[in-house]
Amino acid sequence: MNSNGLATDLRREHGFAYYVLRTHDLELAVVPELGAKIVSLKSLHTGREWLWRPQAALELFRNQLGDDFSQSTLAGADECLPTLASCVWQGRHLPDHGEAWSVPWQVDEPAWKHGKLRTSLRLQISPFHFERTIRVCGAQLRMDYQLTNLSGLDEFYLWALHPLLRLQPGDRLNLPAETRALLNGEPWLDCLDSVVPTGGCAKVFAEPLIKGTAEIANATTGDRLAFAWSPMENNTLGLWLTRGGWHGHHHFAVEPSNGSPDRLTQAAERRHCGLVAALASVTWSITIRVGP
Repeated sequence: MNSNGLATDLRREHGFAYYVLRTHDLELAVVPELGAKIVSLKSLHTGREWLWRPQAALELFRNQLGDDFSQSTLAGADECLPTLASCVWQGRHLPDHGEAWSVPWQVDEPAWKHGKLRTSLRLQISPFHFERTIRVCGAQLRMDYQLTNLSGLDEFYLWALHPLLRLQPGDRLNLPAETRALLNGEPWLDCLDSVVPTGGCAKVFAEPLIKGTAEIANATTGDRLAFAWSPMENNTLGLWLTRGGWHGHHHFAVEPSNGSPDRLTQAAERRHCGLVAALASVTWSITIRVGP
């Protein structure tokens, strides 16, 4: 580890390059070849792996642009851009969960040598260049984003962080009172580890946010996973739970986002999504803290 308590490691597993950032508190692993997917986020104090996977052992494989997300590895955390649900927008056929998760990203090797994982890609369908930089310090990771519009016209977009999380008995969702008031008293939000939503799965949105925070905490184990972001940059929180209702899977997702619903066509119609001016860029950031 360096003087700041940060160690980096580059290794190959399952046929892919893993970029690993580690402190005394947490370990993070990213596979740039698979949409810059975060495949592991682990507390080094309790040993808890926060990111869900369908099987006990991690199984990774490549997808193709246009694949349905249900046919992906379904492991870890992905970037959804410029839509979450498939749709046709301005003659573009946008795939399920967007264009970014299913294609390789490029790694900025000089940044990596300085302990930062900067990855980027040029979307193949939409006129965007997308960049994400991950920094880790202590128990916290910070993700800084830049989205550049390469078109001579203004462009709408939807973005969401899409981390599939593994729940344990005793996990509770902590939200600001102002956020919870926007969720219409959904009962499963109070008992993530036991209540089954109607139909076995559900997604709800809180918007517009006053505070950009959400946390999963477990009083028994001492584990904690806290998200924080600026509601001026992303004023929506999506919450997803499946208890066997979606392809038989059991996981939870906390999704900071810039709009709703999940189809760009609908979000743009109601002007509840992002807009990037012609040949301009927008930036935003998310921080995640791993407890205890």
